[in-house]
Amino acid sequence: MNDMKILVVEDDRPVMNLITTTLKIHEYEYIQAANGAQAISLCSSLNPDLILLDLGLPDIDGIEVIRNVRSWSSAVIIIISARDEDSDKIEALDAGADDYLTKPFSVDEMMARIRAAQRRMQYLNTKTDESAVFVNGPLSIDYASNLVTLNGNEIHLTSIEYKLLCLLAKNVGKVLTHTWIIDRIWGRGVYTDIVSLRVYMTSLRKKLKAYTGTDLIRTHIGIGYQMVRAENI
Repeated sequence: MNDMKILVVEDDRPVMNLITTTLKIHEYEYIQAANGAQAISLCSSLNPDLILLDLGLPDIDGIEVIRNVRSWSSAVIIIISARDEDSDKIEALDAGADDYLTKPFSVDEMMARIRAAQRRMQYLNTKTDESAVFVNGPLSIDYASNLVTLNGNEIHLTSIEYKLLCLLAKNVGKVLTHTWIIDRIWGRGVYTDIVSLRVYMTSLRKKLKAYTGTDLIRTHIGIGYQMVRAENI
């Protein structure tokens, strides 16, 4: 049995059966919710480690579920939705989702995303010896506590946004290619296209710029991204 509790929030019975059967095969503990109210209640009472969430729920829009849960829980939230517009992905990420899969989806890709999230959680839970604090102008990253502040204000980042920010910070001044970033954030064998990466980067940059008024992350069109030194802006 995998040491992870997963809440599946899906009102489409065939899709729910597909997801839960796959989780059962891979020996994950799971809980089921068919609507938003039930999902919020189960999150509060059972505290799952990861949530697989459909946005098109019969009672509450999935975005509202994200906002509610994210206000008090740090559980990883992976969206599985038929909504495929970039604006839908950005809205979900801004609300606090960590990852986004578009229906129809591959169960192999879903499991790869879950395993990637599990590795990130294990890494964060065992990483206790890194005490350095990165500072770049108004930006401060305390690696030991996973705390990000801008001009002294703590900001909330999803796990992927945080990992992207740390990757850029640890390579400040360097241009990181799309492929290089995708390999290190999601791992080889996990399909994430450049459009999806762009969605996450847009969300991250929006949060950083809201507190500083400056853009510490530079886009190199067709190549990748770079964190620049604040003194060079």
